Amino acid sequence: MTASTEVKIIKTIKELRAWKKEQVLNDKTVGFVPTMGALHQGHITLVENSIRENDNTVVSIFVNPSQFAPHEDLDSYPRTLDDDIQKLSQVISHSPIIVFLPSVADMYPSGITLDVSKQVGAFVEVKGLSEQLEGASRPQFFRGVATVVTKLLNAVGPDHAYFGQKDIQQVLVVKRMVRDLLMPVEIRVVPIVREDNHLAMSSRNAYLTLENRSSSRVLFEALSTGEKLYKSGVHQRSDILEGINAVLESFAKPNADGFYMEVEYISIADKVSLQELDVVTPGEGAILSAAVRVPNKQNTVTRLLDNIIFE
Repeated sequence: MTASTEVKIIKTIKELRAWKKEQVLNDKTVGFVPTMGALHQGHITLVENSIRENDNTVVSIFVNPSQFAPHEDLDSYPRTLDDDIQKLSQVISHSPIIVFLPSVADMYPSGITLDVSKQVGAFVEVKGLSEQLEGASRPQFFRGVATVVTKLLNAVGPDHAYFGQKDIQQVLVVKRMVRDLLMPVEIRVVPIVREDNHLAMSSRNAYLTLENRSSSRVLFEALSTGEKLYKSGVHQRSDILEGINAVLESFAKPNADGFYMEVEYISIADKVSLQELDVVTPGEGAILSAAVRVPNKQNTVTRLLDNIIFE
């Protein structure tokens, strides 16, 4: 096999469904990787997993407005379509990669506004997993995610859909949604892909200066400290958090380069319910996750997420 130079672009749901019907008639499996573009190696790893496990792969690129609040970065979110297509064309594939580029009008036929109180049409909510952690600071986020993923799964009709562990709460929301709504798709979760300094890859890392990108490795170092404590036999939440905070506290105030790390949350939660745990039971494990804010190129802040799963 050689690197694929064929990336087929499909822009309408009608054309995508016609293509999918052909795959069904030919008994071909379809893998699906939903993205918002600004592709990095983390996305490419999802695509590579899909290519290995399916006859065909669809990658969607759609910056979903319904998961952004009015004050968030919808307008400034990185859009790098030409670069994204080029990266996909370099992936080793046994068949053309289908890139689905739907319009906002196609995805939201009733229209869409960022003001939830003024939205009309059908939306999907996953109760019990959407309100905490990311949902606490971004209350409409998972409503938007669940809605757009439902729409994309309905449009693509894949056998398997691929999501990254970095957005672990999103993974749990999507898996619960697929289960409860009886969707005929298997969700596959791919481990976090990290930069050389162990910072979890994210499209929003592009907002950071090189210096701050390097310094942001401390988030992984802090979570790794928590993991080491757990593996050494420390199972009390308070003791694990004490070790993590000891790593982060020296970055609470700006250093000489202006870098600091403001902790939004550190969570030690059940792997299924996301309920916070006072004690981690060996064998059952937990999800250790965190969100922090760091300064960026625009002289504002960028949120970084990371997590480690305790087994």
